Amino acid sequence: MNTPSPKGSVWIVSSALLAVGFIIGSFLISTLVLKARLADRSVTVRGLAEREVMADLATWTLAYSAQGESLKAVQDDIDGDTKAINAFFKELGFTTDALRPTGVGVNQYNNNYGKPVFNIRQRITLRTDNIERAQKAVSQQFDLIRRGVVLEDGSGMSFTFTKLDEIKPEMVAEATQDARRAAQQFAQDSGADVGGIKSATQGYFSIQSRDGDSGGYGVSDTPFKKVRVVTTVDFYLR
Repeated sequence: MNTPSPKGSVWIVSSALLAVGFIIGSFLISTLVLKARLADRSVTVRGLAEREVMADLATWTLAYSAQGESLKAVQDDIDGDTKAINAFFKELGFTTDALRPTGVGVNQYNNNYGKPVFNIRQRITLRTDNIERAQKAVSQQFDLIRRGVVLEDGSGMSFTFTKLDEIKPEMVAEATQDARRAAQQFAQDSGADVGGIKSATQGYFSIQSRDGDSGGYGVSDTPFKKVRVVTTVDFYLR
């Protein structure tokens, strides 16, 4: 009976170890590939968050002008309008520092008879955080006409919401939750579960009038605002 040589035994053991190593390596590679494929499964959705807010700053730029052949007479007309405007806002309870001159322009040209004509245009801006009082001023602006002040087109009140940073974190969280709900619906339809966030992109915050531009003479805005943000989120599926 022949006895296997030591060299033959070593070769058999080595071959067996190589085979076992190959099997284990193949299993690990296939497992890693499977995990990589599962990790690549994701769904991209968008989430929306909206919130109604009240403006906290009102700005009203009033533009008015006067013209005539006498520069002094035109200046007197402008001064009279300025006094009437100051009196109007003082009667409504605004302090003098709420009104600031923001521009004045003087033009001169000759009429058809060759005589000089002077035109003075002036702007005064009201800036206040008293939104209720600002709305009252707008509602009574035709009282200025009764006082002889004619406002030019574009002299409308503008309402602004300046506290966006205070509500940004909550709105981003709301938009992300909205996106997750959409992802869960997709996952349910495909027989999967929603995992963590793979990537996310925050859209721009927009602030618009809640009811759109109101239009009309001298009124171009309302204090009721709607803040909106859309986020794009890529969720893992498992």
